[in-house]
Amino acid sequence: MANNHSYKNGGVKTKSISSASSSYSSGNKSKPSATSAGRRNSTGSTGNSAGTLHKDTPGVSGRVRVAVRLRPRNSEEQSTDADFADCVELQPELKRLKLRRNNWDSDTFEFDEVLTEFASQKRVYEVVAKPVVESVLDGYNGTVMAYGQTGTGKTYTLGRLGDEDTSARGIMVRAMEDLFAEISPETDSISVSYLQLYMETIQDLLDPTNDNLSIMEDPKNGDISLPGATLIEVRDQQSFIELLRLGEAHRFAANTKLNTESSRSHAILMVHVKKCVKEKEGAISCENGGKSHMSRTMKPPVVRKGKLIVVDLAGSERIDKSGSEGHTLEEAKSINLSLSALGKCINALAENSSHVPVRDSKLTRLLRDSFGGTARTSLVITIGPSPRHRGETSSTIMFGQRAMKVENMLKIKEEFDYKSLARKLDVQVESLIQEHEREQKGYQDEVEKILLEAKKQMSDAEKSYKDAFEKERLKYQREYMESIKKLEAQLAVSQEKQGDKRGKVGFKDETLHKTHNGEVEVELIETKKLLQKEILLRKAAEEEISNLRSQIAQWKRSEATGNAEIMKLRKMVEEEVHQREKREEEISMLQNQLLQLSFDADETRKQLEIGHGVDMTGEISSLVSPVRQQQQMAYSGEQKGSVAKLFEQVGLQKILSLLEAEDPDVRIHAVKVIANLAAEATNQEKIVEAGGLTSLLSLLTTSEDDNIHRVAAGAIANLAMNESNQELIMAQGGITLLSMTAENSDDPQTLRMIAGAIANLCGNDKLQLMLRDEGGIKALLGMVRCRHPDVLAQVARGIANFAKCESRASTQGIKSGKSLLIEDGALPWIVKNANNEASPIRRHVELALCHMAQHEVNAKDMISGGALWELVKISRDCSREDIRILARRTLSSSPTFQVELKRLRLNT
Repeated sequence: MANNHSYKNGGVKTKSISSASSSYSSGNKSKPSATSAGRRNSTGSTGNSAGTLHKDTPGVSGRVRVAVRLRPRNSEEQSTDADFADCVELQPELKRLKLRRNNWDSDTFEFDEVLTEFASQKRVYEVVAKPVVESVLDGYNGTVMAYGQTGTGKTYTLGRLGDEDTSARGIMVRAMEDLFAEISPETDSISVSYLQLYMETIQDLLDPTNDNLSIMEDPKNGDISLPGATLIEVRDQQSFIELLRLGEAHRFAANTKLNTESSRSHAILMVHVKKCVKEKEGAISCENGGKSHMSRTMKPPVVRKGKLIVVDLAGSERIDKSGSEGHTLEEAKSINLSLSALGKCINALAENSSHVPVRDSKLTRLLRDSFGGTARTSLVITIGPSPRHRGETSSTIMFGQRAMKVENMLKIKEEFDYKSLARKLDVQVESLIQEHEREQKGYQDEVEKILLEAKKQMSDAEKSYKDAFEKERLKYQREYMESIKKLEAQLAVSQEKQGDKRGKVGFKDETLHKTHNGEVEVELIETKKLLQKEILLRKAAEEEISNLRSQIAQWKRSEATGNAEIMKLRKMVEEEVHQREKREEEISMLQNQLLQLSFDADETRKQLEIGHGVDMTGEISSLVSPVRQQQQMAYSGEQKGSVAKLFEQVGLQKILSLLEAEDPDVRIHAVKVIANLAAEATNQEKIVEAGGLTSLLSLLTTSEDDNIHRVAAGAIANLAMNESNQELIMAQGGITLLSMTAENSDDPQTLRMIAGAIANLCGNDKLQLMLRDEGGIKALLGMVRCRHPDVLAQVARGIANFAKCESRASTQGIKSGKSLLIEDGALPWIVKNANNEASPIRRHVELALCHMAQHEVNAKDMISGGALWELVKISRDCSREDIRILARRTLSSSPTFQVELKRLRLNT
């Protein structure tokens, strides 16, 4: 995408607080006065219950912890510094470091941890990052950051994935493993954002379309947030690693003398952890058991929110050592400015200054909470052993020493989960309603059953009593009739006897009649007793029915009480909902007020800018003077500001119209202004929309001035950093025009600009065939006639980019067949320059050979062209370890190369 840039496809940049965290919080031995407060445990008990809100939680003092890690010598240092001793001496048992001034004098520094070049990745994680991760699980914010010179192992320490060797895993991967091990997937969550700060612009690595994110600050608590950043919830370690690979594919990197894939942006990984705190059994007790249960139910669950920030800073570098130029030089300036702003903030905090300049850079605004804020912060500074970089090593050490003086005030973040409580109450209300309906239905069924049984018993009793009474009545009636008949028969017999005995007989008969009547009366009394007994039984049954009815009434009263309790719960839920809506309205009102204040501030700033502006809308002659003035100011470091001011005041259309001016000086100055504007990504789209690209391409044919050709080619090279502009350049015949200009020019600077533009186009996968068909490869090879190192370096970079795109297309199955570079005759030049003394040329040529050799179809041509022997030398002698590994892997994976190596009896 950008000049001298490529996307990384290799390695990814990648419970309460235990005793380990307590031991890590020991103070700085050499600075007792500045850090005595920091010797306390940085995450001690806050004295609050689990339900305490964040605003009521007192802060806990915690100093920034600093560890130093020494990188072992690389192969280049082993060869160039073989006769010199390391400038750094470590005493890890004393947590002390000595930096030699000369053979007899040295400076001594003390840190929280001193890690030698033999320290494992696991030990680095445990002493630097693990205490911070444990604090995040307890509800605190935490920051882990790496600082140091480019090429000293910051990305290896933080972002190494360890796909091939699990022991090489970096802090990012190990931290996520510990977080996943401590959370519950049912109640807790982890969300990830991955960003880069590039040229003072915050870009979303998980969604490249979000290329200009804004920073928001909470006016109440000062928390920093990025509302537009992509926030993805991850459930397992593999998902997180895939996100890291995706983000790393979009991160900017470039080749420098210090590092072939030097990071050109600050990478920031944000991990948001939400952990639910379980309520202890028996924490709440009431006299009434039902009320105790209700109290536990109404208490909202407590959620702890911790945020872990892992910052992989871009390496600080000196321009004369890194060899940065062009756009890479602008990137280096931006990196150094942001790191300088960070250093100023740390100096102010270490000296307890009343003003901390956190707004000088977006990096310091993002890290506002990490230094002097509420987060627990661990810093690992990485240094190299080489005495050639003693100045950079000393600067890094002093940065760490000042950071150790910074005090943070740690605060736990806990809040009530009212939404979860509302959902829980809704479920309980629905459960109570269903249970009540079931009980009410059971009560009704039971009452109906008892009533039916009682009615049946009463009916059976009445029927049995009626039958028995009728049977007794008939029995007594029959007996009575029979007695009457007997008496009548006896009376008739007696009447036939003697008349003198009639009176006696009559008296006797009357006596018998009275006796019989007495017996009947006794039986009637017995019958009345039985009837009275049955009446008592019936009364007992009626009393039982009355008791059942009273039970039914009691059940109905219980039902009414349950309904009242349900209504009370519903009212409480409605009040909670009302309170939540009220809070949401307050939040919305505050957001509107914040937006209005921001709008008023922007309007005020615009009015001030208009009040202090300068009228530059005069004639062409009035424009030429500021153009020449800004050219003179370029050497004093103010060219960028002057060109931007000129662009705002004069307007792009008027500047483009000067490209056709008759005065050569006016035309050359206008081209330079366009070239400077094109160096800024924010201006490129405006230039293309206004027809600037077409005008620049036409200048290559209409003008005969070598200076115009050189500057126009440089502007086209800047525009070619954008992928959409690359397609427009190809569509307007840009390759043909650049090739014709290169054939007619012998100026090394002009050829360097043209080669740089074509090299940028070579990095676009979509333009491979069109670029080759229009002679782009042959144009690059034609410019090697100049033999200038800068031109050859751009040619080598273009060939390396083309080979890389070809390799990627072949791997994806898009391309088949022999490499187009081999077909266009580039292989002899590549083999010839594989041992070039200039490291930029040699490094790009080595990468091109490795990419071409990755596909078997190119193997025979590379063997016949002598490239196999160069690959063997690269695998053995290359100063870059990653290129050596790539060459060895390529040789071992190719059957054709293996057969030829066996034939030649060579071992890789």
